[in-house]
Amino acid sequence: MKHGSQATLFNALVRFREAGILLFIVALAALVTWRTPAFLTFSNLRDILLNISILVIVALGQSMVIITRGVDLSVGSMIGLTAMMVAFVAAALPGLPIALLVVLGMLLGAVLGGVNGTIVALGGVPPIIATLGTLSIYRGLVFFYSQGTWINAFEMPPAFRQLAKGAPLLVPNLILFAAAVAALAYLFLNHTRLGRDIYAVGSNPEAARAAGIRVRRVTWLVYLLSGVLCGLAGVLWASRFEAAQTNTALGFELQSVAAAVVGGVNIFGGSGNVGGVVLGAFLLGTIENALTLVRISPFWQLAAQGLLILLAVIIDSAILRRLQRMAGAQRV
Repeated sequence: MKHGSQATLFNALVRFREAGILLFIVALAALVTWRTPAFLTFSNLRDILLNISILVIVALGQSMVIITRGVDLSVGSMIGLTAMMVAFVAAALPGLPIALLVVLGMLLGAVLGGVNGTIVALGGVPPIIATLGTLSIYRGLVFFYSQGTWINAFEMPPAFRQLAKGAPLLVPNLILFAAAVAALAYLFLNHTRLGRDIYAVGSNPEAARAAGIRVRRVTWLVYLLSGVLCGLAGVLWASRFEAAQTNTALGFELQSVAAAVVGGVNIFGGSGNVGGVVLGAFLLGTIENALTLVRISPFWQLAAQGLLILLAVIIDSAILRRLQRMAGAQRV
């Protein structure tokens, strides 16, 4: 009875983490609105959603990797490389259908993510080392492919520039893309066998292997999916900012990891959900927007992201230790 009440209390505390993000967002919004009333306006909230849309897409792929006890540090370079290559194609072939450019970006991302997955799953290289290496390789390919040049807005076809900014349904396409990816990720992780295998591999790889799950294939797949989403993000990035530069998405890996772990994805694998990741990205976007409105140095924006990552990891560690103690007590 005692253990049952402890488990109930603990489960409530675990669930409180997402509620805590919501409460923090509400408190932050009230504080910033008191200081700067322009914060709580429709146009500003729309800007926040636009700013986090690409982050949501990339963070969802990053989350799947983290759930399997990995990490993908090459996401920023994959976005930069796919943005540059697709922008060059769009400028060279302005009559090419926009849908083909989107597919091209996702295929390029799949190749890059597949390379990461092969190195990690088949090569046995630790994820942080493998993706740290490809981070540099892919960024180097950006310079090699572009020869130091970049694509400007006037070189891009108007239809390509409208891919992210257009709003035929009164909502910007960029936000619709993020919502669609979040919905698909939710269905994939919660209602497919492969999605459940991802959680099983992250929870206990040996038990998953004993249960017949092909751990290497699942591991390879999550890096492939991360690459596909980075490819989509690269196309949308080039369209939204109407430029492809050699420093595109530089350092974006920090934001994607922050959105995932702040949103409740366990850095040690095995747990996390789509709703939490979206909330984590929204929190980061709200903090960035608030600090900008109150005219605080961009340095503090990076410091806030780093602090949130540390807090999230500390909370994850505390939850994991508590779970292990409860499991040990139940066995006794």
